[in-house]
Amino acid sequence: MTHLTDHATAFRDLHVPGSPLVLPNAWDAASARLVETAGAVAVATTSAGLAWALGAGDGDRLTRDRALGAVARIVDAVSVPVTADIESGYAEDAAGVADTVRAVLAAGAVGVNIEDGRYAGGEPLRPVAEQAERIAAARAAADAAGVPLFVNARVDTYLRGVGEEARERLELTLERAAAFLDAGADGVFVPGVVDPETVGALVAKIEGPVNVMAGPGAPPVARLAALGVARISVGSGIAQAAHALVRGAARELLTRGTYGSLEGGLDFGELDRLLGR
Repeated sequence: MTHLTDHATAFRDLHVPGSPLVLPNAWDAASARLVETAGAVAVATTSAGLAWALGAGDGDRLTRDRALGAVARIVDAVSVPVTADIESGYAEDAAGVADTVRAVLAAGAVGVNIEDGRYAGGEPLRPVAEQAERIAAARAAADAAGVPLFVNARVDTYLRGVGEEARERLELTLERAAAFLDAGADGVFVPGVVDPETVGALVAKIEGPVNVMAGPGAPPVARLAALGVARISVGSGIAQAAHALVRGAARELLTRGTYGSLEGGLDFGELDRLLGR
């Protein structure tokens, strides 16, 4: 576990408010290797991109084994720490989440995102106490293994539009964030919000590193850093852009019989050397 513990400690130390860890999310071994060679000091998976690559949809539709098999291949492809988006834990209960965390560690990843959203109907978010129990189980499993796994608690209030007014939504987010940090989370991930005023309020009132999900229309990294954000990721954004290129190139070939979309592609030999190491 020494190598894993060293990676976990290094990854934890990268979360610095005002000097954020920037994570271009990957979804398979090739994208992870490309992200690493672009200069990333760590690799984060995107659960949606990973699921799409495996022929499934996002939202707890993968089995634990399929998802973590892909994570293991990503870990094997890079030399930097890897953090895995495990959706809501690939498990029905807290004990199952603990099993998933043990499998994450076995795959070689040193961080997890655990979301509080639900996909099976009913309320859009799990009750606070239930989600806190799941996070506590993840923390306990990692601690028992002796690995300082970074548990990033995702709060989906903004992504799911929970709370009728801005003030109510902020208060709900802060309530959930505090409970999840008390349960053993190391950081809080609030996707769906990038406006500086709200991000600044979250950073000021959450007593742990704050992760935001950026993309087109979001403030640049420097602006988010100035607000005190500790981690910036892009979710499935890069995967979506890559798949848009695939569809565009296919349509061009099939409808016009031309190849312009293929211009600017990576050199075959460079890519083969990079991924065939």
